[in-house]
Amino acid sequence: MLQPVLPLASLPDFNNDVAGLIHGYLFTPASLPQRLNAREAAQLSQQQLPESTFIWLHINLNHARAERWVQDHFGVDHDFFDEIHSASPRTRLAQQNDALLAVLNDVTFSKEERSTQNATLWMWCCPRVVVTARFRPVGMIERMHQQMNELKFAEPDAMLLWLLGEQEAQLEQVVRRSSQAVDAIEERLLSAAIKTNRSELGQLRRMLLRVQRLLAPEPAALFRLLNRPPKWLKREPLGELRIFTEEFSVALNDLASLMERIRLLQEEIAARLMEQSNRTLFLLTVITVLALPINIVAGFFGMNVGGIPLANNPHGFLLLVLVVLAFTLVAGWLAFRRPRD
Repeated sequence: MLQPVLPLASLPDFNNDVAGLIHGYLFTPASLPQRLNAREAAQLSQQQLPESTFIWLHINLNHARAERWVQDHFGVDHDFFDEIHSASPRTRLAQQNDALLAVLNDVTFSKEERSTQNATLWMWCCPRVVVTARFRPVGMIERMHQQMNELKFAEPDAMLLWLLGEQEAQLEQVVRRSSQAVDAIEERLLSAAIKTNRSELGQLRRMLLRVQRLLAPEPAALFRLLNRPPKWLKREPLGELRIFTEEFSVALNDLASLMERIRLLQEEIAARLMEQSNRTLFLLTVITVLALPINIVAGFFGMNVGGIPLANNPHGFLLLVLVVLAFTLVAGWLAFRRPRD
C-alpha cells in the first residue's frame, strides 16, 4: 500500500492553475483511482511507486509553466515536447527511449464543417507515469474521466488501448453518419435540388479528407510499434494492439470507399448539370435560328432607301409575312432534323 507523504518544504507550492494540471490520478491495484492535485503529484514523483501503480496527469498546454512543471518532476523526454511544438496533428505512435509517444485526434462528425480542425491529444506513456497534453478540449479524455471509477486501469497500456479504441469508435461513427448523409443525397439526386446536393457532397468530402489525412498514418505506426515494442509492454496488450490495427485498417478502407462513392456522385451531378446546360444552349440556338429570317427581312425592308419591293403593293405586308413564315419553316426543319445513320 502506498503511504502518503508529508509536505516537503523544498517543493514549490504549485497549484493546479499554475502547473496547468486538468486531471491527476493515482492508480493502485487494490482501490479506486485517487484524485491528485499538482502538489500531491509532485510529491509522489519523488517516491518509488509499487508494482502496477502509476500516475496519470492531463495538462493544459496553454499554461506557460505546464511543460516545465512536467519535465522537472516526472522526467518526461524533451522529444515529447518537440513533437508537440512541431504542430503536426497527424496520428502517430512510436517508441521514445523506454516510453511510448502517441499523437491521437479527437475526430468529430460535422456535416456543416463548423469546426475546421480536430482536437489533438499528445500522450507520453511509461510504466509508472502517463502524461496527456492538449491545447483544445478533447472529448474522449472527458468521457474517460467520467467513467474513471468503472474503468479502473491496471496498467498504463490499458489506458492507451482505451483511447485508441475510443478513436476507432469515433472514426466508425464518422463513416456511418457520413454514409447516411450520402444515402439521403443519393435518394434526392433526381430532384430539383441538384445545387444543394452538390454543396453538401463537397462539404462531406472535404471533412472526410481531413479525417483521412489525420488518421491514415495510424495503422503503419501501430505495425512499426508491434515490430519493436518497448520492453515493459506485455504480450496481452500487443495482441490487442494487433487486433485494433486490423479493425482500424478496415475502418479506414470504409472511409476510402465512402469518399470514392462521393466522388462518383459528384461526377454524376456534374454530368447532369452539363446535360441541363446543353439543353438550355440548344434551346437558345433554336430560338436564334427561328428568329433569323424575320430579322434579315426586317433589316432589309427597314432601310430608308428607294426601290424597296412591294412598297406600293396593297398586299405587300401579307406577302412579306408569307415569305418570313416560309423561311422560318425551312430554318426550323434544318434545326430539328435528325442526322441519318
